[in-house]
Amino acid sequence: MSASQTPMRQRKVPAVLTIAGLALLVAIAASTKVVVIGSSDDVRKKVFSKDEYGAATFPQVQKFVVEHAVDAKELGAAIAADPAAAGKKYGIETGTGPVIPVVLTGVAGEASSGIYKVAVEGLDGILVRVQTGPAINGTELRDASGTIKFGQFTNQIEYQDAGSAINNEMKKQVLQPVDTANLTGKTISVTGAFKLINPKGWLVTPVKLEVK
Repeated sequence: MSASQTPMRQRKVPAVLTIAGLALLVAIAASTKVVVIGSSDDVRKKVFSKDEYGAATFPQVQKFVVEHAVDAKELGAAIAADPAAAGKKYGIETGTGPVIPVVLTGVAGEASSGIYKVAVEGLDGILVRVQTGPAINGTELRDASGTIKFGQFTNQIEYQDAGSAINNEMKKQVLQPVDTANLTGKTISVTGAFKLINPKGWLVTPVKLEVK
């Protein structure tokens, strides 16, 4: 090989590499799909937000409970006659007892840890209590409609967080506007839900609470 031929061959190598690189870029571009954020093709994991979930879901729960609430006197008579039948007719089964929507009016008695005993006319022999916070316990609001299922969430922790998120939103919308520290002796009207475990003891979580 002569000295004059060597530079020519050396110049051909970068040219070949450049052509191969361009071909690779074209192939990559052809196989690349542009994904719009938030679209159905966006497979990024969305982080569960309790605040957003509670704000979006509580109004739906409230609407269901209000629309399906049974008058306390009617419900009390049905439970006294046949608790299982009453739970099946009026409630949503949860595995640990049916959750039943109820509407009642009565006089609030003394409170213990934010839970008031309420004397409801026509419910003799039944201890009715309404929880007003600051702690709202239970998942009655989450379970009241039967449409919020475990399979809709990533794990058990997120499922529990959904329940507390709904409770927290209820506190903001329903309880905060009310002077819940001073209800004793006052007539209150409550729409809410309770889990039927003890037919003679109802612990109601409100979705509406009005002081008469």
